[in-house]
Amino acid sequence: MADSNTWKLQDAKAQFSEVVRRARSGEPQHVTVHGKKAVVVADAERFEVRPKPARRETLADFVEASKKYRGSPDVEFEHPFPMNVDPRRSPFDEDET
Repeated sequence: MADSNTWKLQDAKAQFSEVVRRARSGEPQHVTVHGKKAVVVADAERFEVRPKPARRETLADFVEASKKYRGSPDVEFEHPFPMNVDPRRSPFDEDET
């Protein structure tokens, strides 16, 4: 063990009671597999999983969120091409060429 709270998987398996004892004393124990961090053993009293609230993304939400950037000197909105639209024509009309 290079660090007192880092264990190779084989050592953690062989001394699992010690890993748990140290984790319960307050310091999370890291377990590595092939030299890379794999898991952390932590005290259940200190560890709490709170799922993220579900986000409903709608186009209206996106537009509302983007309003804060309008007029900001740091953000520029440009059209990638000129928008020459004839309001008298439908976009579904066929071209007369």
